[in-house]
Amino acid sequence: MRKRISSLIVIFIFTTIAWVVLGGITTFRTYKQNTTLKSSVGQLWGTSQSQTAPTVYYQVMTSSKVKTTSGGETTVETKTDVATYYLNLESNDIDVKFELDYRKKGLLWYSTYKVDFSGAYSIRNTTSMARMIFFDYVFPKADGIYDNFAFIVNGKRVDDIKPENGVIKEGFFLSPGETRKISISYRSQGMDEWWYVFGYNVSQVKNFNLDMATDFKDIDFPENSISPTEKKRKGKGWELNWKYSNLISGIQIGMTMPHKLNPGPFASRVSFFAPVSLFLFFFLMFIITTIKKIKIHPMSYFFIAASFFSFHLLMSYLVDHINVHLAFIICSLVSIFLVISYMRLVVGIRFSLIEVGISQFVYLVLFSYAFFLEGFTGLTITIMTILTLFAVMQFTGKVDWEKQFANK
Repeated sequence: MRKRISSLIVIFIFTTIAWVVLGGITTFRTYKQNTTLKSSVGQLWGTSQSQTAPTVYYQVMTSSKVKTTSGGETTVETKTDVATYYLNLESNDIDVKFELDYRKKGLLWYSTYKVDFSGAYSIRNTTSMARMIFFDYVFPKADGIYDNFAFIVNGKRVDDIKPENGVIKEGFFLSPGETRKISISYRSQGMDEWWYVFGYNVSQVKNFNLDMATDFKDIDFPENSISPTEKKRKGKGWELNWKYSNLISGIQIGMTMPHKLNPGPFASRVSFFAPVSLFLFFFLMFIITTIKKIKIHPMSYFFIAASFFSFHLLMSYLVDHINVHLAFIICSLVSIFLVISYMRLVVGIRFSLIEVGISQFVYLVLFSYAFFLEGFTGLTITIMTILTLFAVMQFTGKVDWEKQFANK
């Protein structure tokens, strides 16, 4: 008995080492690909976008005389300084629509999206004299793609637009209290996140309204972002609204695109936790065979452990090429077939189908499937472990362990 237990421990240790190595290799492959593929996806599709609110300001030039003395001679130079004074936008009416479009590269899915942006702004000369009021609009990315771009002032489209370093600068000579209505719209694309930044030189945001529509239900807001004031479901997505009459806040508005289950990290997690499933399986088989006086040689346990390992080995490389759920089904069938077809020769068809087959389905297939349940994986495995312990305790409550472990 002691030799049998020792052999099972050795088999378990070596199989665990193999799983750790496999999980490490899969993790390395995943994140090595990510460092290169994410950059290529970003070049093709665009990266995270951050749309900054336009900046409104006016400038005042002041002249001053500066005296300098050198070698007994005094010279007077006129120095011109330019002071910039920022104004708040009088109103902000923004409409944003998202279309989620995943891209798969290697072992990872990337959350890419298309965005339709439309912003209507109102600027006003709040000073007591006529001034040149400047309106600076900054593109989310200087090297981004902006289709159907429109810049409209008081209902008239401005065609002669010359961005410099991703910035459009327009000046308007306004009398005291005079306003201009400016609209900006475009269609672009990005990845992972989208932000609307109120601005870096603004003390408050007045008459702000942002409507956002998504075609996905799993919405999430990044850290340091404001939750919507209203939200409601519409079709497959949401309609969200941020509305403020007079806001003072350093927090911005953001949207995180939902992430698809990544095959690489999934395969790695399943491999790293595989020793737990094999331990539960070995523990249950050891108890059942001991109680029923069925002799299974440690070499048979070795082949069972190898069949368990084949599930994870095949999945680690199969998810590169097919859907992760389909790969999971194929790997499950292959591993179960290996175990049952072998154990029917060792202990007979009935025991291999019922005790061995059902146990493998629970502790390999269902255990691994728990990793699809993000957020509930730990709870699911804990419940499975407790139920196993309960079943074994009930099954062995009247067993004379002194007799079972006695040396013969």
